[in-house]
Amino acid sequence: MADRTKPIVKGEAAPDFTLRDQDGKQFKLSDHQGKRVLLSFHPLAWTDFCTLQMLSLEVNYDNFAKLNTVPVGLSIDSLPTKKAWADDMKLKQLKILSDFWPTGAVAKSCGLFRDKHGTAERANVIIDEKGKVVWVKVYEILYLPDVNEVLAVLKK
Repeated sequence: MADRTKPIVKGEAAPDFTLRDQDGKQFKLSDHQGKRVLLSFHPLAWTDFCTLQMLSLEVNYDNFAKLNTVPVGLSIDSLPTKKAWADDMKLKQLKILSDFWPTGAVAKSCGLFRDKHGTAERANVIIDEKGKVVWVKVYEILYLPDVNEVLAVLKK
């Protein structure tokens, strides 16, 4: 995966990747062809906006499933951090992926790595059933993405 300096854009093929979720299970993007995938990037576990962002995905998990979409959270935090945070949030369905090593490789390949802070941007990327990017939105770091906006895009 090549590093990018600008965010991935609509129409591009999403870079395939394999990361581990909070339970140590592998999540490979290409295994989900036939479904849409929401990559919901967030900077840091245990922070207020990131927690609210992930909880909004968990609460709406069934709404995403009805729209043939698999939502996942994604940050550069380590696997043990992801596990403790997921347990604390009491996640039952949402998978939160660790892009820890090599540091931020997926975020970098999507142009969503913040060099200054060593974290991912706060961003949502929707990938269609064939692996193409259909929507990208990068948010201010101290901003909670509107899950209803994402659901509305998926309903189009």
